[in-house]
Amino acid sequence: MQYETLKLEVAGQLATVTLNRPDVRNAFNETMIAELTAAFTALDTRDDVRAVVLAANGKAFCAGADLNWMKKMSGYSDDENRADAMRLAGMLSAVYRCNKPVIARVSGDAYAGGMGLIAACDVVVAVDSAHFCLSEARLGLIPATIAPYVIRALGEQASRRYFVTAEAFDCATALRLGLVSEAVSSAEQLDATVAQLAQTLCANGPQAVRACKRLVQDIAGRELSDALIEETAVRIAKTRAGAEGREGVASFLEKRTPGWRN
Repeated sequence: MQYETLKLEVAGQLATVTLNRPDVRNAFNETMIAELTAAFTALDTRDDVRAVVLAANGKAFCAGADLNWMKKMSGYSDDENRADAMRLAGMLSAVYRCNKPVIARVSGDAYAGGMGLIAACDVVVAVDSAHFCLSEARLGLIPATIAPYVIRALGEQASRRYFVTAEAFDCATALRLGLVSEAVSSAEQLDATVAQLAQTLCANGPQAVRACKRLVQDIAGRELSDALIEETAVRIAKTRAGAEGREGVASFLEKRTPGWRN
């Protein structure tokens, strides 16, 4: 598939999706939303891909929604606005629910919807010069579609603050709050750290990695009930009995490389 607003490259077991609208700070419009949804939906089905990097060209990672697109939306009917918002929500869901781990390579500022993209990823590596902002309230808007992902990443109390103040905050704050997994001081370190993480992910059992990602999504925030305890026991029992689990244990005991690394 040819993309207007993205670049998609697959090298070995790693796919890289790059936002490619640097002239507008990678702000997304209806085309980018559709293309991101299509790209991550396609990657979800590819057995040859074990990890995905979400990157961006230019100085900013993503400035959120394109202002021209937002201006056009202001003339939409209620039904059109709702359908448009659902497409944005679907894009974020496609990133979040992709069954491969997604690493955000944050090379610059991320505002509004750009923070939603980051929060939908599994691991976030950012340059320490990057700034972050939930800027919607400045425009009389709310960060509704990104809220499920941002609140999970920032936590409730920090979200209460930054949703209503629309303050920008630095990478050190993002790291402390948990939005950013790791901060680095240069583009070279950014590339090296992302590459090392990708290599680590691809060395693990691909089915186990997918199941681990789903495990966190399914269990986070749930009450520690008898039903949940039983569910986790069923999951590990099923994994142990599976071909990948048996191969992993056998290769460890036999001191050899597991088959999925060959």
